[in-house]
Amino acid sequence: MRPEKNSIITEIQSKVNASPFVLLTEYAGMRVDHLSELRKRLHGVGAEYRVVKNTLLRRALKDANLPELGGLQGQTAVVLGEKDVCAAAKVLKSFTAEFTKPVIKGGILDNALLDKAQILALADLPSREVLLAKILGTLIAPASQLVRLLNTPASQVAQVLKANAEKQQPAA
Repeated sequence: MRPEKNSIITEIQSKVNASPFVLLTEYAGMRVDHLSELRKRLHGVGAEYRVVKNTLLRRALKDANLPELGGLQGQTAVVLGEKDVCAAAKVLKSFTAEFTKPVIKGGILDNALLDKAQILALADLPSREVLLAKILGTLIAPASQLVRLLNTPASQVAQVLKANAEKQQPAA
């Protein structure tokens, strides 16, 4: 193999190793201005859109000990990023709805193969920040209820304790 190809494989492999996800698309028939717009949108969410030869990508994935992708045919481009896979999937989904190209083929997320339907399902998930806020809200709810209870006047607390004691006593 020529040294240029080895350096390209090494570069792709380092990007794949740094990214928790690899999304495959077929970019055949895309206009240059659309390709530039897609790259710009993906860059905004911390992802990169890169055109790669199938043989070089297959070799880089094998060297990175990732599962083999079945959709490596045609004109392939990959989406790689160091951040949120859902944000990249949302950009791809909205872009394909707007321009019909590129075609989403599949991908890899944390060493697991993804098909097109799973990538579109990831695009429908709320952002990472929204999910973290929901989890935090769930964890904080009991503590906030306790704070509200402690902030009530002492007489109301006494009334609650009396009512609770009466409820626990058996009726005679």
